[in-house]
Amino acid sequence: MPGHTQESRLPSIGGAGGGLIAGQQESDIGQQVMVSIRRSAPRISDPLVYDYLSAITYRLVPSAPLQNRDLTLALIDSPAINAFAVPGGIVGVNGGLFLNAATEQQFASVLAHELAHLSQRHFARRMEQQETSAPLTLAGMIAGIVLSAVTQSDIGFAAIAGTQALAAQNMLAYSRSHEQEADRVGLDILASAGMDPRGMPEMFEIMMRQNRMQGNRLPEYLSTHPLTQSRVADTRNRAEQYPDENIRDGQEYHLMRSRLQVHYAPSPDVAVETFEAYLDRPDAQRNEAIRYGLSVAYLEDRQYDKAVDILDDLLARNPGRITFQVTLAEVRLAQDRMNDARSILKDALARNPGNYPITHTLALTEIADGNGAAAAEYLKQLTRQLPGQEHLWLKLAEAEGMARNIVGVHRARAEYDVLMGDLESAQRQLRQAQEKLPAGAPQRQIVTERLAEITSRLHARANS
Repeated sequence: MPGHTQESRLPSIGGAGGGLIAGQQESDIGQQVMVSIRRSAPRISDPLVYDYLSAITYRLVPSAPLQNRDLTLALIDSPAINAFAVPGGIVGVNGGLFLNAATEQQFASVLAHELAHLSQRHFARRMEQQETSAPLTLAGMIAGIVLSAVTQSDIGFAAIAGTQALAAQNMLAYSRSHEQEADRVGLDILASAGMDPRGMPEMFEIMMRQNRMQGNRLPEYLSTHPLTQSRVADTRNRAEQYPDENIRDGQEYHLMRSRLQVHYAPSPDVAVETFEAYLDRPDAQRNEAIRYGLSVAYLEDRQYDKAVDILDDLLARNPGRITFQVTLAEVRLAQDRMNDARSILKDALARNPGNYPITHTLALTEIADGNGAAAAEYLKQLTRQLPGQEHLWLKLAEAEGMARNIVGVHRARAEYDVLMGDLESAQRQLRQAQEKLPAGAPQRQIVTERLAEITSRLHARANS
């Protein structure tokens, strides 16, 4: 029976106000942690996966006792099981959570557990006990802890000097009572959100099996959450007290799981072999998630006609399903059939105005077809919806460059630089934009105001 493990904990921090980490400090810490993640942690920028993660998170959030419900999501490109939450409403999930959670209920249970830690301020209270009053020192420590966990390396702790690193290591270990409280609150969140609390003990069992298989090397999530047989049994008993409502998974979870299985396959041809083998199982032909996974594998393996055949059939059975439409457009784009891709996506967008995956794929189609101005319009919509997605600002800069809108390039690059924490570069970009605009032009006024904001932040940083 596995014992209580010492953890190198990826923290769940923050939540309600009070103590050291509160209000504006919490927001500042969250911003700095996100800058560190953007700079150092590999990310998944796939809009379909991000859109699903956003939907399932915000399904849980109304049921979580959080004071701040304005969250920023980070999708980490790692096959290890992990999830985390930090001050300022940052919630992160590894792609590997999709690989290891066999059901949507299991996947949601990990998110609910993290939201529970966040709402109870478990890690924040431990930070406050360290009597480290400088918010930037706190932010640096938290960012180091997060990066050490999400990159599975010493990259984060290398940034934390001596005694601070030791203090941080000590803060990583949760007490059993904190874990049990997060389990209990997480079960309530799941039930209140219309999901099955039984997904939590099922997910714990999966982690315990991984632990036994991996021997001395703990699975990433288990190394951050002490898990014992008694805790699994306690969670199972609590889950059984909720009504058994036979809650079914949404199909979208299994489509995204298939998409990420292809992403993490050693090669496209291995992905094809894997999904073809899945299809040989009894009743697998009726499993749309397996067939969809095979279509994505064919796309990655450049077997475009085979991908189209599957997607056409899936769309005949599911007219208007966004994931199938976007993936079919991705195949057409890979075939350089831009008009076909554009037609699919414009029809889809007419029925789903503002949809992120559709709009993003349309922007890529216009860039591939040399229509920078059209792409820039779509990307401007997306940067208004999702201003914290740095890859969108880079794409916007590319589209504006293609459209020969040099002021637009400078403005987009400036926003990218801000998200990456390079305020000096953002300031330079905005000054260059300002110089190219005539006095009195409305756009010059907007640029001047943004430049003043950035300059003010630089002065505040220098004086802190």
